[in-house]
Amino acid sequence: MNHANALQKLLTTSPVILGEGAVIERLRRVPDIRLDEQVVNSALIYDDHGQAVLADICRQYLEIGRSSHLPLLLSTPTWRAGRERIAAAGLAGRDLNGDNFRFLDALRREQGDYSKNVVISGLMSCRGDAYRPEEALSALEARAFHAWQAEALAAAGVDLLLAATLPALSEAIGLAQALAATGLPYLVSFVARPEGTLLDGTPLKDAIATIDSQASPQPLAYLVNCTHASVFRQALCHEFNSSAHVRKRVIGLLANTAALSPEELDNSAELVEEAPEVFGAAVAALHEDLGMKVLGGCCGTDERHISSLARHLVAGTTLLRGAYE
Repeated sequence: MNHANALQKLLTTSPVILGEGAVIERLRRVPDIRLDEQVVNSALIYDDHGQAVLADICRQYLEIGRSSHLPLLLSTPTWRAGRERIAAAGLAGRDLNGDNFRFLDALRREQGDYSKNVVISGLMSCRGDAYRPEEALSALEARAFHAWQAEALAAAGVDLLLAATLPALSEAIGLAQALAATGLPYLVSFVARPEGTLLDGTPLKDAIATIDSQASPQPLAYLVNCTHASVFRQALCHEFNSSAHVRKRVIGLLANTAALSPEELDNSAELVEEAPEVFGAAVAALHEDLGMKVLGGCCGTDERHISSLARHLVAGTTLLRGAYE
């Protein structure tokens, strides 16, 4: 099946698209799973048990989307699969990005007819700590650094590219340029503060305007991730740092369950969770209130939260059973 331009088509034809929930954080809670210091969960596909656990998590999200008759956005397990980390992990001879896409694509194909409503993004992020904007690369450095992974994911056959959990404008510019150079559609996703800025203090309206003017083609759209629904709502509606254009270009949220700052989350010794029904209702309300079209989970979420979100989305729209079949 040809999934080219799949997200653009679904954005046009579907009231809302469900996003997956947390993956890496859930894997950290599995006692006999060891995440690699360099590439985190990317190498699990080369271990039978690790691959099975990862597949179970992905299948849960696929089943929620299928049973809810909602389109689904999945991301490859390649958050830290850049060339330097792959080499440091002793995996330089492996097509880590391609193998992870093929792993996820095989799970998608298991879904039969529903597979045409599943979009796979090639996931990338910043080089350094996503909660420390002071570690961000310059735009020029970022374009050169991220080009290799962007090209590897594009060559593998992903439907689009997603640069997520970005704390600073400078690296986001270069990353967007590297993604644009592949010719694939792509999304850029920031971490946001309630005052409507990136973690480096750049107003959302300035960040989006700058990237749109310096990356060609522009991002298909923008997301926010690793941010609580209440914080996202404040950020998007901020009087000075947001704008009507921002609310048009930002199309969704992959939400945390904790209304904590990145600094508080980074220093938290325990997982901070929110009741699945509370999470589902709050995130789904962003579709009704702000027109958000891509809604899913990030830190603290699991299949319970995404299932609750799906129920609230279906209840809050005019979706008909089988509308996406």
